[in-house]
Amino acid sequence: MNAAVSANRLELLQIADAVAREKSIDRQIVIEAMEDAIQKAARSRYGNETEMRAEIDGRTGEIRLSRLLTVVDEVENPAIEILLKDAHARNPAARVGDFIADPLPPLDFGRIAAQSAKQVIVQKVREAERDRQYDEYKDRVGEVINGLVKRVEYGNVIVDLGRGEGIIRRDEMIPREAYRPGDRIRAFIYDVRREPRGPQIFLSRTHPQFMARLFAQEVPEIYDGIIEIRSVARDAGSRAKIAVLSNDSSIDPVGACVGMRGSRVQAVVQELQGEKIDIIPWSPDAASFIVNALAPAEVTKVVLDEDAERIEVVVPDEQLSLAIGRRGQNVRLASQLTGWDIDILTEEEESQRRQAEFVERTDLFVEAIDVDEMVAQLLVSEGFTSVEELAYVDIDEISSIEGFDEDTAVEIQTRANEYLERIEGERDARRRELGVEDALREIEGVDTAMMVVFGEDGIKTVEDLAGCATDDLVGWSERSEGEIVRHDGILKGFDLSREEAERMIMAARLAAGWIEPEPEPAEAGEEAGDDETSDAAGA
Repeated sequence: MNAAVSANRLELLQIADAVAREKSIDRQIVIEAMEDAIQKAARSRYGNETEMRAEIDGRTGEIRLSRLLTVVDEVENPAIEILLKDAHARNPAARVGDFIADPLPPLDFGRIAAQSAKQVIVQKVREAERDRQYDEYKDRVGEVINGLVKRVEYGNVIVDLGRGEGIIRRDEMIPREAYRPGDRIRAFIYDVRREPRGPQIFLSRTHPQFMARLFAQEVPEIYDGIIEIRSVARDAGSRAKIAVLSNDSSIDPVGACVGMRGSRVQAVVQELQGEKIDIIPWSPDAASFIVNALAPAEVTKVVLDEDAERIEVVVPDEQLSLAIGRRGQNVRLASQLTGWDIDILTEEEESQRRQAEFVERTDLFVEAIDVDEMVAQLLVSEGFTSVEELAYVDIDEISSIEGFDEDTAVEIQTRANEYLERIEGERDARRRELGVEDALREIEGVDTAMMVVFGEDGIKTVEDLAGCATDDLVGWSERSEGEIVRHDGILKGFDLSREEAERMIMAARLAAGWIEPEPEPAEAGEEAGDDETSDAAGA
């Protein structure tokens, strides 16, 4: 009998050791699961309301089962309660509300109890395994991992990672890639999440950082930090661009990534199913970087709009299709790589636009200052773009134009001022018609033209302007599906920076009494004078 009991105890510990090894979890967790299972079986035998405690000795495998009885003044249910004086007989320090352990004989499991105990153990072990898997992989996000294809479900690939299971969703697979169970696969861990069915390890082969990690494995200089990968843009399975920077002037970052006869880049290309990769030198100068990013197309001119993060690129007529790429691929990848919105024009289109601007400015001067076309063309050729420039520029700048004298320059400036006064009068009348109050003019930076635009947008008082946000005035940009989308503000036609708009709004809030003016710092001389005065008074 004792020999059988010893064998059972030994077997219990062997089972615990085997499960702990197989599931890679702590042996103590398995023993605790067994204790929970015995407690559940004991409750079904002695009553569900009974508080049970089971303990398994980790060295001998001995099971100790006991019932916890609550110490009370008056017993209502003897199965779960014990009288205070009876408790004192077992433990003199016992008080009402404490628990007394009442030892029970070893439990003889029936078939149903054994089945129930097994379910408890399996559930506890599975939870422990999930916790272990989550803890192991949550800090490995951003790594490249190797695994074996376990199965393919509706295009999603389930990968056996050895000590876990990952999933590559169909949209994270490189197009036209096919895997069968048993194939080796390499992927990038981009997310690990706890979910009801266990931790989900999400893998990707299309993620831009997958390519960056592959280059780090192939190029020792990247691994050592001598070369940095600043940005990556991918059209998975087709084409990619990667921007690299060398922290050592003696090492060419592009050459190091390409390798001897292209050996390094070729290893990455093979892993990515023949994806073409453009390796581009990164530059802190946005214009140079964008020109590099548009390779292999040649660029003849760039015009940057830094506020909108937009750039116009002029290319030779025959290079247009190369710069745009098939289905816009080249310019789209260059835009993703640099973070700038790129507009591409041919030299002919840019020339036509310049001519259109020349004609437009010429017509403006002919109409505004009543000069003939030749005089207007001369002014535009000299770089004048607005009537305001003509009105406020130094008179010598106009008289120095070939064919002009001082009298002509004075006459042109006089007409420009008269035109601006007439326009100002018309704007002021329109502003009053819209009901915009005079007090808005007192806000620094606000002019009559702005007041008209404000009135048309329902901003008629200082309080209305004080309630605006900077984005309301100058607009904002946001990235949507890899493209930068520009939203215009109320003052879209005015050359107004975000800082100027912010100052204007703060001035309106100050004028409206929403905020207090900041106290001016006292000068050193005044502070010294005050000290002297107080000293004299004290004396």
